[in-house]
Amino acid sequence: MIRPFHGFALVAFGIVAACASLPAITGDPAVTVTARAETVPVGTSNEDAADDPAIWRNPADPAASLIVGTDKKGGLYVYDLTGAQKSFLPAPGMNNVDLVEIEHGRILVIASDRADLATAHLFLAILDPATAGLSPAGRIAVGQGEGYGICIAKPAGKDEVVVFSAPKNGTIYRTTLTGTAKDADFAATTTTLAQVATQPEGCIADPRTATLYIGEEDAGLWAIDMNTGAKRLVAPIDNKMLVADLEGLAIAPEGRDGGYLVASSQGDNAYAVYRLPSVTPVGRFRIAAGAFGGTEETDGIELDNRDFGPQFPGGIFIAQDGVNPPQAQNFKLARWDEILAALESAP
Repeated sequence: MIRPFHGFALVAFGIVAACASLPAITGDPAVTVTARAETVPVGTSNEDAADDPAIWRNPADPAASLIVGTDKKGGLYVYDLTGAQKSFLPAPGMNNVDLVEIEHGRILVIASDRADLATAHLFLAILDPATAGLSPAGRIAVGQGEGYGICIAKPAGKDEVVVFSAPKNGTIYRTTLTGTAKDADFAATTTTLAQVATQPEGCIADPRTATLYIGEEDAGLWAIDMNTGAKRLVAPIDNKMLVADLEGLAIAPEGRDGGYLVASSQGDNAYAVYRLPSVTPVGRFRIAAGAFGGTEETDGIELDNRDFGPQFPGGIFIAQDGVNPPQAQNFKLARWDEILAALESAP
């Protein structure tokens, strides 16, 4: 998803659909950090292509963890934590991506599939941690609308996976996948959970509190009950914490209901951080140029606050970089502990 800038004066940098911009609106001050690594660029150049990352943490060797990232024009990439490409699965039309470990130690990858603009689909694949390869595992129709945002919740103690879809028409679908046996024969049941008025995309589920967070790009951040669909606007677009478009969402859970929620404030190239469970604003940060480039026009983000080895001992934050000249778009990797330290030291 490019999370397009609204109200910007566009300045071409050779990337057709994701041009660097000078924000007409700048939110509250943001601290800066720098990336510790970056992925190789996606294969589609001069277009809005890279979109959303997901992390699989290797419990035996966290430094050997893997990242799955989408190229909307090409398919799904798998990278290691140095940013090197490990594999590629051709599958045009992929937008958001998430993953979850299921029975038999298998890793289920699910991407929102917008190849059919009238009906949202889920594209399923299995990630082999030994080879870093992806194998297709099915395609499931969800409902009316162009596929866009998705996220996964795996209820504790249940052999099922719940997928939330947020197509462009604002309908929020809840799909339950069962039959996650060794043959990868998944059965799906979909219901309509909620509705927002305008285009959503960012999506993250918190099974601890049965809360689904949805970003309505020009309105703000919704907290939706995963079971009843009851919703409340917890962080509006205010041109302070959030500048439209509101794009990717990510979560760093702590304890029973605490931690942090992060949102891509694409309108001014920043990321807004909130404290859970109250969704209280903590501060904002940017990824600036350092050993690697900074990030701009970020679509998808991902966050995991666990140890990922010597390079990322205090967690990892990954952001799609929508403007990466002279190369194609890619993903930047930053240390979560450095982000928290910068926020804590801010005046």
